[in-house]
Formats: sequence, structure tokens, C-alpha cells
Amino acid sequence: MMQLATVLTPMSDENLVLAAQCGVTDVVGRYPGSNLDDLIRLRDRIKSFGMKLSVIEGYLPIEQLKVGLDDGSELAAMKSLLQNMQTAGVPLLCYNFMAGTDWVRTRLDVPERGGAKVTAFDLADVHRAMSLSANSSEITRETISSDSLWQNLERFLKALIPVAETANVTMCMHPDDPPLPEFQGKARIMNSVENFEKLIELVPSPSNAICFCQGTFASMGVDIPASIRRLGKHIKYVHFRDVRGTRESFVETFHDNGDTNMSAAMHAYRQIGFSGPIRPDHVPQLYGEDEGEPGYTMLGRLFAYGYIRGLMQATES
Repeated sequence: MMQLATVLTPMSDENLVLAAQCGVTDVVGRYPGSNLDDLIRLRDRIKSFGMKLSVIEGYLPIEQLKVGLDDGSELAAMKSLLQNMQTAGVPLLCYNFMAGTDWVRTRLDVPERGGAKVTAFDLADVHRAMSLSANSSEITRETISSDSLWQNLERFLKALIPVAETANVTMCMHPDDPPLPEFQGKARIMNSVENFEKLIELVPSPSNAICFCQGTFASMGVDIPASIRRLGKHIKYVHFRDVRGTRESFVETFHDNGDTNMSAAMHAYRQIGFSGPIRPDHVPQLYGEDEGEPGYTMLGRLFAYGYIRGLMQATES
């Protein structure tokens, strides 16, 4: 049975209580560093609110590994993380292979329904994206080719997947966001269903899996339910969100106000037997949340919990 999960920004006691009250069972934590005790404390704090830590995602020490410049320290840190996750009983690790940046938007305040604010990307305004990236301070001017990225990814997987297998941890690749062929001179390779199939073929293993970020796949222009069925058993973690537009120009939406048939998507997850964590990703900023982090405020997340739970229950066999 799939699990309703969430990231919480901030992970305050209030937000943990609200999530638990809304039926969330699984919490996503950011990279806690190399100290096992920090991971254990995070796990135990979440457990004290009646939920479990199921995923580590974000701020991972892999930026030099992506571009082939690691001196060994990042690889060692990742191996240590996987081993710590085994000790703490955390089964999923979500990562991406976007070189030099993370997800990028060119606007953070596009009006959605009722004046709620959502994020957007427009390639025509990409000169502004440098200041709006999730990791803007880390964007570099070096270029990298798709061939080099694929070589670095294969090296990355061959080094870490055996460790993940031993640790009973599944590594889930998140797509490039936006899924362009290149950004700021750097190639992007996790930008199509075909390339996700290639990812799985690079190092075949139950520990080499996919984070199906619906909004990103939607901006690729693919049929979402058909793509879910096509990638099937390799999907182990889901970001449930939606957009309107294309990879070159899109806006994020409320879960019930985008172009994707979200009910059909949930049916597709049922058809493939998906049983992992499914979480709302970016959400609109609602009234009174102007000081919050765009995409990660709490009121829109509360709406999303109810919407996702409704679809989960409606599609139960």
C-alpha cells in the first residue's frame, strides 16, 4: 500500500503535528550530514509524532561526483550515508544529476487560483534564473557534455549501487527540472522517459530506481499514466504535483488545477503495484504565507494531503 509522505519546511513541531493530523505517515528528511547520531535523532523525533523517516532527499554531497571532479571525499560521504541509513532503517535515497544547480524557476510569484502564488519557468527569462535557483550560489560557469554526464553517472552508480544493495537502500533518481537538453551551458540527461530506461539499464539492480516527479514528467509533454505504466516496477518514490505548459515555459498549479488527469495517474500507480511514499512536492503559497519559502509553505500542503488521500482511497481495489 502506498504511503502518504511529506517534506516539511520548516520541520517544526507545529508542522509535524499538522502532517500527522492530516494522515501523513512518512516524512522526507534533508541530508543530515555524515554523523550517524544526527540521522538517528531525526528519525526518533519524527517517530515521536507517530510517523516514520522514509526518505533522505536534498543537499547531498554529490556535486563534484556529477562533474567527475570528486577527490574521493564525496564518494566516501555517500557510502557512509548509505551505511548510516541502513543502521537507522531509512529505506530510500532521492538524488538528481543536474550539474551545477538544482531545480530552477524564473518567477516565484505567478498568480494562481484566488491569487495564490506559484513558481514558473520561462526560458526567455533564463537570465534571471541564476538568482532564483534552489542552489543559486553553487551555479558555476563550467560546461559539461551529455557524454561526460553519462560516463560520470555510470561511474557513480557502479560505485554506490553495490553499497546500497548491501545496506538495503533504494537510490531513486529525480528528473532534471526543468527537463531541458541543457541549461547554462551544461547538458542535462535525466529529461526523457527513454533516458530513465537507460539509467535503469546502466546498472540493473533493485537499488537503482526512479523518483517519478509528475510535474517534471508532465513538462516533458509525455502521457503521465502511460509513462507510469511504462516505467512500472522501477518507480519507488513519487512527487505528486502538476504544471501547465512545456519544458521551455510552464507554471506550477494546485493539484486539481493542472493539465494532468490526476485520477488516471493514481489509477496507474495502482496498476503497477506502487507501494512506496507519495508526497506533494511544490505547492502554492496561500494567503498570509508571503514570508515563507516559495513552493514549500504549509497551507497548500494541507490542501494537497487531503487531495492525495482522497485519490488514494478512491482508487483502492
